Amino acid sequence: MEDLKRRLRDAAAAHTPDRDGMLERVRLGASRAVPDRRADRPLSWPRVTLATLASTAALVVGGYTLVPAFHTEGSGRAATTTPAAPAPPATPSTPPPPSAPPGTQDGPLRSDGAVDPQPNPYWSQSTVTLHTGAPLAALTLEVRVAQTAGVAATGAWRTLPEGDFTLTTTDEGGALLYRWTLKPGRTVPAGQHVFAVQYNHAPGARPLAGDSYAATAASATGQRHTVTGTFRPAAGATG
Repeated sequence: MEDLKRRLRDAAAAHTPDRDGMLERVRLGASRAVPDRRADRPLSWPRVTLATLASTAALVVGGYTLVPAFHTEGSGRAATTTPAAPAPPATPSTPPPPSAPPGTQDGPLRSDGAVDPQPNPYWSQSTVTLHTGAPLAALTLEVRVAQTAGVAATGAWRTLPEGDFTLTTTDEGGALLYRWTLKPGRTVPAGQHVFAVQYNHAPGARPLAGDSYAATAASATGQRHTVTGTFRPAAGATG
């Protein structure tokens, strides 16, 4: 027995490891460790791991260090996500067109329209104020009052001389039409001038949606100007 042990020690001391052969066997063993997809029972991952560890230990004993080089697709790169494109700004809804303003301006001619406050619930007065920065050689002003319930003309006036204008009042197109026309040879001086129409109507606040005015004028040089507008309701009234 002692002789057998001595022979084994002598053989071990005299043995030179075949390192190239060991590496070749490790390579072959690793290639055989790949599971065959056609096999009924695939090789479990614990067995592959144990085989790899055993091969690594054998190389360490033989003086080699095996550095595992595992590669996973996409490793070493940070995952990137493409930012979503910002949503386009919401298209604001188109506001309804504003109603005609109480007044407009054309060159030296400017206008303003309003309904005067009155204590009488059956009667109203609508005024048009014209501002002109230069004398006018011609002027025509038309005021339309929609024929709502009970509307009937009761009169009209202006701050300019009565004899300088011709005034007509007619029913036209569902409205009372008041028309002032400057007489030939007369002029309108620069400044502020008021024209007013008066009418009865049904009791209470009267709607003003159908009321409007338009003024056409000409300067001494023949240049023409036109202003149009609607009427603001009296303070505290709705229309």
